Amino acid sequence: MINKSERQLVSSGSPYEATVGYSRAVRIGDLVFVSGTTAASGGKPVAIGDPEEQTRAIFETIEGALKKAGAGLKDVVRTRVYLVDIAHFEAVGKVHGEIFGDIRPANTTLEVSGFVSPDWLVEIEVDAVVAEASK
Repeated sequence: MINKSERQLVSSGSPYEATVGYSRAVRIGDLVFVSGTTAASGGKPVAIGDPEEQTRAIFETIEGALKKAGAGLKDVVRTRVYLVDIAHFEAVGKVHGEIFGDIRPANTTLEVSGFVSPDWLVEIEVDAVVAEASK
């Protein structure tokens, strides 16, 4: 069990974590915050040009971070989705719905002007509250 005042940092091994100074996720008590996550492996874009597959890759990374923090996708209460092209809303929303159709967290989806890599089409961040069953 996590002490309510204990700060647990979760790393995904991204080269940006140390240089930029952030964690993939942070857990304090029952709260888990997962940083904006893109479709990358070792800092390199994956599924270039395919917003649906990028979204799947992103949720795999997010799910892994949640697991390391003692949580799961069922604990997610808010998602924030950033798209470089709002025309990708349906493709990305389809995957979001497959994952969260029964969980139904609060969601915000926004179009942004760009990301660090022009090959990234989607970035997603989530917040979770760990349920008793997850502890």
